[in-house]
Amino acid sequence: MYDLAVIGAGWAGFNAALKAKKLGLKVALIEKAQVGGTCLNRGCIPTKALIQSAKIFSLAKKSQNFGIESAAPQVDFLKIQERKDKIIQQLLGNMQSMLKGIDLLSGEAKIISGEELKVGAQSIKTKNILIAIGSKPLELKGFKFDGRKIISSDDILGLKEIPKSLLIIGGGVIGSEFASLFSIFGSQVTIAELTPQLLPTEDKEVAKKLEGSFKKKGIKINTSTDAKTLDLNNFDRVLVCVGRVANIEGLEDLGLNLEKGKIQVDEYLKTNIPNIYAAGDCTGRIMLAHFAAYQGEIAAENIANPNNPKKADNQNIPNCIFTDPEIASVGLKESAEAEVNVSKFDFMGSGMARILDETEGFIKIISDKKTDKVIGASIIGPRATELIGILTVAISAGLTVSQLRDTIFAHPTLSEAIGEALK
Repeated sequence: MYDLAVIGAGWAGFNAALKAKKLGLKVALIEKAQVGGTCLNRGCIPTKALIQSAKIFSLAKKSQNFGIESAAPQVDFLKIQERKDKIIQQLLGNMQSMLKGIDLLSGEAKIISGEELKVGAQSIKTKNILIAIGSKPLELKGFKFDGRKIISSDDILGLKEIPKSLLIIGGGVIGSEFASLFSIFGSQVTIAELTPQLLPTEDKEVAKKLEGSFKKKGIKINTSTDAKTLDLNNFDRVLVCVGRVANIEGLEDLGLNLEKGKIQVDEYLKTNIPNIYAAGDCTGRIMLAHFAAYQGEIAAENIANPNNPKKADNQNIPNCIFTDPEIASVGLKESAEAEVNVSKFDFMGSGMARILDETEGFIKIISDKKTDKVIGASIIGPRATELIGILTVAISAGLTVSQLRDTIFAHPTLSEAIGEALK
């Protein structure tokens, strides 16, 4: 008899299993594919590995700006893919080694009740179940994935060669990252976005800045555009990335509340069935790996301590976009309706940005007019995905503008731009 059976070894399930083991529970972790889920195998890690190679190539091409003379750099895409796969395998090995003391079961789980499930022919008895089965790319009507011409964000990671021309349907986070990446590698990239701006959920000024940067790089931007109006014969590949949907196949007959294509949970991550919890992308709340890990850990704590449950209510969730330039945000965005103060600093004024030769972009910090507390931030520019951590801590700690402004940041660094924005 297990205390907890976790279905899915992605970021939610993996972290939930580790937390549960630490809290003294006997845990079974069930995975039908690879440990690490989407993040390790088809998402965060492989895409950022490819993006790092693109950054090195981009830097090599402008090495003369730094007084370095070198022969014209070339892209070996197969070696780039090999490096990506090696990184995945190294991290996979690390994750598997962390699972000592947890029973890792390979196979597809079928839930019989809140206290029983099957993995293949094996019957598992457990006091609690955590469903953490993740999500998959959303297929757009009229653009069925075939793995050749019309591909998903999963498919594109396995390409053996760089497409000469690439149409990206969807100018959100995933689409923008792949546009930036393949443009650097030499693809002629076109983005078709249905809404009036790239990155519809990000700060409008940030999105406009990215659009301008993309156009300078030769990326064709078609906002307010239905992809059905475009001739697909003009492109070697068509990447459809219009979002992700929760994996709920096989759960329909269990009696779970599956409203709007996702598993409904309460503020403690409990489903409507006793002893069954859910966490991560399959709950459809915020599909980010770090939020999935947070949910998984909270669920494990609540299973271990049912008489003193914690709410999964932390809304200070940083969002990072690894385009060139990078983008990151947390908390409130600038809005005409909100009573806020907006502080801004352009990276053109940063000594370290000049040293790095990455002066494109700015930091924008949002504070409450009444309390002076920092409540949001958006960054576009060098190392934005690292800088946002400072502002996430500031918001979580309830720091005021004066407290953050009076912090001594090292010089010369990019982080001192945060203090400069508030002066």
